[in-house]
Amino acid sequence: MTEKAAKLALIGILLLSLGLGLHFFLRNPLEGRPLGKIIDNYKNVPVYYNGQDYTKDKEESFSSDGYYCGLKWQCVEYVKRFYYVAKHHRMPDGYGDAKDFFDPSVPQGGLNQQRGLKQYINGGNEKPELDDILVFTNPPYGHVAIVTKVTTNSIEVIQQNAKSSRQVFTLIVNKGHFFVGTSWKPVGWLRK
Repeated sequence: MTEKAAKLALIGILLLSLGLGLHFFLRNPLEGRPLGKIIDNYKNVPVYYNGQDYTKDKEESFSSDGYYCGLKWQCVEYVKRFYYVAKHHRMPDGYGDAKDFFDPSVPQGGLNQQRGLKQYINGGNEKPELDDILVFTNPPYGHVAIVTKVTTNSIEVIQQNAKSSRQVFTLIVNKGHFFVGTSWKPVGWLRK
């Protein structure tokens, strides 16, 4: 092998090594994280990693004074823990899946008795605000998330037990009505 060919082979091996190293360094940042590792934080309430199989039941989560937050580290657990810590709110009914957070019989702006919160429908006359709980009723369990940012045309949420702890949804205003989401839409939001 000539000296030039050896240098080219060495450069090729170095580039291949660098490429493989970058691939593993930049892959999905959640892969390989231990369960319960903090992956985000909003208003001093951490979001924990739930693992790649969200359907596996984890142990239950309770506050120091015994308030039930839910199963570790599901979306419901984060929302209930956030409202308990940051908003000093205990939900009257502490059980149920995420889809159970929204009560379709409650009128716009009415009190959702199970959660002790005001309820608004997606497409109604009330724009989401910071710290509102977005409620999705998609099968089988639904999903809940906390609003962290509201602009004229989008909202950002923080969530647990999702591919990413932050997600942005389109906000459309049409004749005084507020519509959140396009392909994936919440049924509404709850507010203290």
